[in-house]
Amino acid sequence: MAVLQIRTLPDPVLRQKARKVTKIDGSIQKLVDDMIDTLRADPNRAGLAAPQVGVLLRVAVIELLEQELITLINPEIVKKEGERIVQEGCLSVPGYFGEIKRAVTVKVKAQDRYGKPFRLKGEGLLAQALEQEIEHLDGILYIDHLASSERLFEAVQEEEE
Repeated sequence: MAVLQIRTLPDPVLRQKARKVTKIDGSIQKLVDDMIDTLRADPNRAGLAAPQVGVLLRVAVIELLEQELITLINPEIVKKEGERIVQEGCLSVPGYFGEIKRAVTVKVKAQDRYGKPFRLKGEGLLAQALEQEIEHLDGILYIDHLASSERLFEAVQEEEE
């Protein structure tokens, strides 16, 4: 397993649509394992989509604090409900966060890392992570949802004493 390099803007791979996974084999299992290692290597993370590590396949992983790791292969949003304003950042847009609209509840269908189909309902932060990672698979970044550039803020690192 390995920590992969995270692609950042303006890398063109981030704007490309990922291909459907047609066969879940050893290479997909390795990709999932490497993506989990990469995600866990960054303390400011919630999820990671394969295009963020340069792989144009519909694979994503999400791990929120104190919640079970979720592996999504060929995920699709089937329903969104509600709307809320959230502050969102992204490993591929380092040093910034923005205020955007996200759904309150998101329902998704996908396959797990072994190819078994499942459905998942996410609320709050999980809904936000599901939306963001699935959008990555379509070449969409959170900054595309900004109402204006005034809604993008530079993240301020606190200095250690």
